[in-house]
This record gives sequence, structure tokens and C-alpha cells, in this order.
Amino acid sequence: MHVPAESHSYPVLIGRGTIARLGVELQQRLGHSGTVALVSDSTVTRLHAAAVQANLEAQGFTVAAIVVPAGEAHKTTGTLFDVIGGMIASGLGRRDVVVALGGGVVGDLAGLAAALFMRGVPVVQCPTTLLAQVDASVGGKVAVDVPAGKNMVGAFHFPLFVVIDPELLVTLGDRELAQGLAEMLKHALLFSADHLQALLSAAPAIYARNFDIITPLVATSVGLKAACVGRDPWETGEAGKGRVLLNLGHTVGHAIEAASGFQVAHGEAVALGLRAAARISELKGLAEPGLEALVVDALTCLRLPTGLDEWLVGERGVAVERALQSDKKRAAGSVSYVALAGVGEPSVLSLALRDLIGLLRQGIVAG
Repeated sequence: MHVPAESHSYPVLIGRGTIARLGVELQQRLGHSGTVALVSDSTVTRLHAAAVQANLEAQGFTVAAIVVPAGEAHKTTGTLFDVIGGMIASGLGRRDVVVALGGGVVGDLAGLAAALFMRGVPVVQCPTTLLAQVDASVGGKVAVDVPAGKNMVGAFHFPLFVVIDPELLVTLGDRELAQGLAEMLKHALLFSADHLQALLSAAPAIYARNFDIITPLVATSVGLKAACVGRDPWETGEAGKGRVLLNLGHTVGHAIEAASGFQVAHGEAVALGLRAAARISELKGLAEPGLEALVVDALTCLRLPTGLDEWLVGERGVAVERALQSDKKRAAGSVSYVALAGVGEPSVLSLALRDLIGLLRQGIVAG
């Protein structure tokens, strides 16, 4: 499929075994075989990098392997400049390309490095986690974290193309697989009741790694996100209609993630953020009662956490409230908050930060 992004439209190749087409696709799109900066992390390098490097070299590319430490804690400006330093050392030029092989951290680091290096060189996203396949690799947002907040230093840098091979997920543990299911659930809640039902019905098959079932579900989820991105590639559209909708679950989710010191994984935090969004939607009278229960049932089915309330009280509650103060969508003490009138019926509210946390805590009493 294609992501329509004005002059930056790009293809997403989805299918079992598509990683084996990387070298051929890259040569065809570049028109030559130059140098590839293959950026991966210490975990993915051990699992997949040798095969990908051999694939690229078979098409005449010179491969410079750049390995970063695994984990969100390393998505920093320091690691970013280490990657750029590796590009310089490899002799990478403006006609060459960066290939990001890994999860969302690698995609963000490599993508931002590509955006900055020589004022921009092409990047190809090859996501190896379900979370990255259905979300981080599609959309062109790249960033690193700073102490003040998550993804605070970044850019839009649309990929040359994206290669999504679901068979790479065979090496993921169940907890890592669940991270991507949180984002797939987000897409379903935003845009498609049919996708929601299909996703929940397929949960056992997904955890059994049935790729005949996983592959079309991934394609549907990517298609839903791609359509949203295509309507508003630079996130400048009218509130409630553009890609700001993709922040569903992320306002509270990012705050929980930061408050935990990133011990709560991104997808787990988004899962709790989805429950928060359903609660806010009900308490603001936007959604009928029962939406939060529906989301809790969906999270349970997908083996995702539901324990939101423990993050709203005590020291954890203070830490979450503090993290909300750094939200990128805040303005004059308020935040643009994505809510739901129902499945497939997203809306954007302007909420004062103090009211947001107050409503969530009100839900504890009501529950």
C-alpha cells in the first residue's frame, strides 16, 4: 500500500518474507548500489542483522553496521550523535541511505539521524516488532527523548519505503507482542468496529504466532493509520480530523511511561491510556456508560494491563501529574485530549491539566 503524504508519498510493503526483497527494492528505488548505514540495536543485531546485511551485499551495497544499545533509556541525544558519528566514519554520502532495522527506538534514532545528516538522507524503515510495524514505522515522525519529556526533539522525515515482514515477529516474547496489540486496539477504537472484532477474535491465534492470521490484521491496522496520516501528514489539520487523533491513549500513557522511569513499556502505558480515554469520555458525557468496561474487556482479551487507578494516587499519582506538565500538546495549562463518543467516533477535547487528572481520580470513586 501507499501512504499518501503530499510530495512525500511512499510505499509500505507488507507480507511474509518481504525482508528478503529489501536489497532489490532498494537498488530499484535508488537506481544504484552505494553505501547503506544499517542501524540496529544489540538485540536485533544478534537475531536478524547478518541475514539483512548479506541480502544488501548480494545487491552490491557496501554495508556499514551501526549498533546501538537496546531499550528506550538509550533513545537519547547522546546515542543519536553516536549514530551520526558512525555515518560519518563510514563515508556515507548524500546519495546513500540509512536502513533502520529494529523496533520503535531504532526507527526513531535512525530516522532522526537520517533527517539531520547532511541536511537529510533517505531512510528505509524495517520494523522488527509488532509495535513498530503497525505504528512507529508508518508516519514519518522521528525523535529522541530528553529529560524534560518523551520525543521532545524530533522531525518529520518520511521514509523512502517501509518493509513489514510479520515473520520477524517469531522472535518476540508475549510481552513484546502485546505492545503492538495496544496500538492495533487504538486504531480499531478510533476507526473501525470491524477491525476491533477481528482483532479480539484472533487474539489466541496471534499469540500462537499464526502468521496467516497476523499478516492481514497488520495490513488492516497499517492501512487505518496510513489513511489518517495521508489526510494530515504534517499534523497541522483541523482538530478532530487530522493525525492528532492517533494520540488516543498517549497523553496519559506517556505520563505513566515517564513516571515509571520507562519500566512500564510503551504499549502497556498506551493500554492504560486507552482506559483513561474511555473514562474521560464517559465522565464528560461524550460517550454512553459502558465504554470503559468495553475497553477493559478488550485489554484483558489482548493480555494487556488494566490497572489504571494505581497510577492516579499516592507518589505515582504525583509523578504522573508532573509528567503531564511536559506533554507536547499542552497550551496555557490545557491539553488537546483525544476522546471517543464510541468505537469509530473519535473527538478532541480541550482539557485543563488539573481537570484531566481530577476526572480520572473521580472515576476511581465512581468505580
